[in-house]
Amino acid sequence: MLNRRSFLATPFIAPLLTAATPPLLIDSHVHVWKHDPAFPFAQGAKPPAEDASAEMLLDLMKANGVSRTVIIQVIHYRWDNSYLADVLKRYPQQFRGVCRVNPEDPAAPDHLSKLTEEQSFRGVRLSPSANPDGDWIKGPLMPPLWKRCAQLKVPMTVLAPVSRLPEIMPLIEQNPDLTVVIDHMADSPLAQPEKLDLLLALARYPKVFVKISHMWSLSKQPYPFPDSATQVKRLYDKFGARRLMWGTDWPISLRQVTYAQAVELFRDHLDIFQGADRDWVLSKTVQQVWPFPS
Repeated sequence: MLNRRSFLATPFIAPLLTAATPPLLIDSHVHVWKHDPAFPFAQGAKPPAEDASAEMLLDLMKANGVSRTVIIQVIHYRWDNSYLADVLKRYPQQFRGVCRVNPEDPAAPDHLSKLTEEQSFRGVRLSPSANPDGDWIKGPLMPPLWKRCAQLKVPMTVLAPVSRLPEIMPLIEQNPDLTVVIDHMADSPLAQPEKLDLLLALARYPKVFVKISHMWSLSKQPYPFPDSATQVKRLYDKFGARRLMWGTDWPISLRQVTYAQAVELFRDHLDIFQGADRDWVLSKTVQQVWPFPS
């Protein structure tokens, strides 16, 4: 009689079952918000009329085979991380959270410590613009904040135009053990491929990781955005799969793709990642940077 063990060992059967197993998916980048008087938006913020709640996200994750997700504090709340802290408290198995602190506040390192130690945040995000109002990234308040991040052993996440990246090199070099994540390929424009060299230069630092999200917003071609895939390939060649991670950027990405399309793009269309490398991009890199409970 053919029992389960001998069935699985039968030639051709085990490979077929393995091939049918869906890949583990961990989304490295989404935002959530909710119109709720308990969690007011920042003064002057103009959030969309529609909610993008954690519960809506959980439904989408379940429908599309995404097991866990990293949530980045949305700018609508500015430095008030209360809603996301509440989400992390209610769903500790499914989510990791990245907070925001005011980079122009000398107390920002202490705020980061409190958010990390008391509210379970796993890192901070900085967003310097390309304009002079983003020059704080090279100012005197940055070294203490980056040092505190390193001491807390949580990642520093940077959303910045590619032109800003040389300005964070000294901060990376001052904190060689700090994990640094560059969001959205630094939105390096495809029409100026030479600018990607500024991001590729960070590959010399072994603790720098890159999110290969925003393929849709950079692309000039229809889904699945083959011109953006060319840029992803350059990053893959330089950083390797173990330092790249995918992300939907839901719900911001809904301007160009559905959540399902964003998942399918990385799961089904990026043929440059095969075998073990595919597993790293889809889940293992994120798990390495933001460990989830088993």
